[in-house]
Amino acid sequence: MLVVITMALGPNIQEQISRARADLRMGVPVSVNGERQALLIPAETLSESRLSLLRQLNGEILLVLTAKRAATLKLGAYDGDLVRIIVPNNEGVAWITAVADPSSDLKNPIKGPFQTKRVGDVELERFSLTLVKSARLLPSALIFYPNSTIQSLERNELSSLNVATASPYLSESANLSDIIAANLPTTAAPKGKLHVFRPNNASEEHYAMEIGKPSRSRTILVRLHSACFTGDVLGSLKCDCGPQLRGALEQMGKIGAGVLLYLNQEGRGIGLANKMRAYSLQDEGFDTVEANHRLGFEDDERDFRIGASILKEMGIRRIRLLTNNPAKILMMEKNDIVVIERVPLILGKNSINAGYLSTKAKKSGHLL
Repeated sequence: MLVVITMALGPNIQEQISRARADLRMGVPVSVNGERQALLIPAETLSESRLSLLRQLNGEILLVLTAKRAATLKLGAYDGDLVRIIVPNNEGVAWITAVADPSSDLKNPIKGPFQTKRVGDVELERFSLTLVKSARLLPSALIFYPNSTIQSLERNELSSLNVATASPYLSESANLSDIIAANLPTTAAPKGKLHVFRPNNASEEHYAMEIGKPSRSRTILVRLHSACFTGDVLGSLKCDCGPQLRGALEQMGKIGAGVLLYLNQEGRGIGLANKMRAYSLQDEGFDTVEANHRLGFEDDERDFRIGASILKEMGIRRIRLLTNNPAKILMMEKNDIVVIERVPLILGKNSINAGYLSTKAKKSGHLL
C-alpha cells in the first residue's frame, strides 16, 4: 500500500514535462524515449563538460535545427520541418553554438560543409525541438543516441519522457485557474480588479485586468495584450505595444467597463532572450519576420487559446475585440468566443518603428 501511495504522489505527465523544461534551461540532459532512447540537451545550454561526457559514452551526436534555421544555412531540410546535422568528433560547443545561433552569421557566414542524416524516423527529434522551444530556448537540440541502451538514467536522476505519451500534452492548451483577484485602481481606471490566472502545467501565470463591473450578459470590450517588457515597461520606440496597452486601458476607463488580458508571451511567444536575439538581427538589417526565421522560429509562436480559456473562466463569451490582428479573431471564434466587432487600436507609430509596423501589415496581415 505504501508503494502505491508513493507512486501516486509522484509527478503526472504535465508535471514531468515542466520538470524537464526546467532541467533543459539549466543544461541538464533529459532522456527522451521513442523507438530509440536518446539524451537531449539544448544547444543554448550545452557545456563542454557535458559534451565531453557524452562522447565518452560512445554514440551518435546530432544537432537538430528547424527548417527555418536550416534555410539560412543553405541546408536542405530533407526531413521536412527539421534538419539533422552530424556533429563532427573534433568540434566543441563553440562550433555547435555558431551553427545554432545566428548572432554571428554575418561575421562567419561559412560554417560547413555539413554532413546531415537523412534516414530513419524523426519523431523523437521533432518532439525534442518542440520541447526546447516550449522552454523559451533557442530552437536547436543536441540529440545523443548511445550505441547501447543506457541502463543507469534513473540512478542518475535524469528526467525521462516518453515521446508518444508526452507529445499530446505539448500541443494541448493548459487549463487556467483564477487563483486570486484584488481591487487595483489605476490612472486609466480608478475601479479596476486584477485577476491572476495560473495554468496547470507550471508555465507562466497570466493576468486579467477587469475594469468596472462588465455585465456577462452583454458584449464586453476586450483586449488580448501580449507582454512586452521593452515596450510596456521601458517605453521602447521599436514597437507599438506600450501605447496600445495604455490606449486600451484608457478606452475601457472611459466607458467604465472592459477586460484587458495580459498574456505572458513575450516577443510573440519566443521569450525575452530570443526577442533580444531578434532585435540584434534587426540591427543587422533583417525585418522582424526575417529575424524570427533566422533564429528558427515561425513568424508568431503565441497561443491565443490561453486568452479564450481565461475569458471562458471569467464567464465571458461575447466580446468586442480591441485588435489589429485578424489571427486573434479567428482563434477566439475557433475556441467558442463570439467576436461581435473588431475595434481598431492603431497607436504608437513613430519614425523608429515605421518599418516594423509596415512588416506586420505586409507579412503578418495586421490591419494598420
